[in-house]
Amino acid sequence: MPVIGFMSSRAPDDSQNLLAAMRAGLGELGFVEGRNVAIEYRWARGDYGLLPALAKDLVSRQVSVLMAVGGDASVFAAKKTTSTIPIVFGSGSDPVKAGIVSSINRPGGNITGISIAANQMEAKRFGLVNEMVPGRSLIGVLVNEKFPPAARQLNDLEQASRTLQRPLFVAKASNDAELDPAFGALSGQTLGAMLVTADPFFDTRRSRIIEFTASRRVPTMFQFREFAEQGGLVSYGVNLAEAYRLFGVHAGKLLKGQKPAELPVQQVEKFELVINLKTAKAIGFEFPPTFSARANEVIE
Repeated sequence: MPVIGFMSSRAPDDSQNLLAAMRAGLGELGFVEGRNVAIEYRWARGDYGLLPALAKDLVSRQVSVLMAVGGDASVFAAKKTTSTIPIVFGSGSDPVKAGIVSSINRPGGNITGISIAANQMEAKRFGLVNEMVPGRSLIGVLVNEKFPPAARQLNDLEQASRTLQRPLFVAKASNDAELDPAFGALSGQTLGAMLVTADPFFDTRRSRIIEFTASRRVPTMFQFREFAEQGGLVSYGVNLAEAYRLFGVHAGKLLKGQKPAELPVQQVEKFELVINLKTAKAIGFEFPPTFSARANEVIE
């Protein structure tokens, strides 16, 4: 029975719907976990420093395919660990500019995967926040400076801030010990709105972050619909479950013998704006009518 080594920066408790989607993708190629394929799971739970060891462990087990998801840190750890085992990656950056693959159509080497562009959308999300809360009030940003794409994220946000003439306040957190001080720094500002940057660490601390934004009654933009579904005010980004289905499809193709160097990287191009009216009512916020009209989904 072939074995897929699955490594992620995320945590299992916030990824169950994503795993179901990944298994569905495998099923499209005829693979069913426990029947004709086994999956070894490894989770960093937001601690990127654990990823190299997780990759080495799975490679030592001589897995048939290595699936590296949950952001660029997971991808780089996998790529540095093996040049022979086929890798399926999930990246929020431009995979060519990030040095993950040689090209989209012919990735080269032993790696291919799915590009979800999460880290490339901060300026777009900032613009949406500016529409959602017009004016010149301060926008707070939560960022993890230890996340590989963080410098690009901050650069994009600073450019958007200058273009829109909207002041920006940045708070940084890369682990649990730094979250409360970051929340304290944000609480010390008079914020018109907030934006949480795309980062798997923040995905694994979703409940804490949503609870903070609700307690401060500050309108906040998140990256994935799971935030809005759990009580966050609004999200804009790809449908992550669809991306995980594609991870499964790609892994299935590799298990059937397709070479990763020749399997094009697939880009998830559909983005969705999800708003939670129940949360809006709870924090006393009203979306501009034109903004609400653009939503792909409204949670009531």
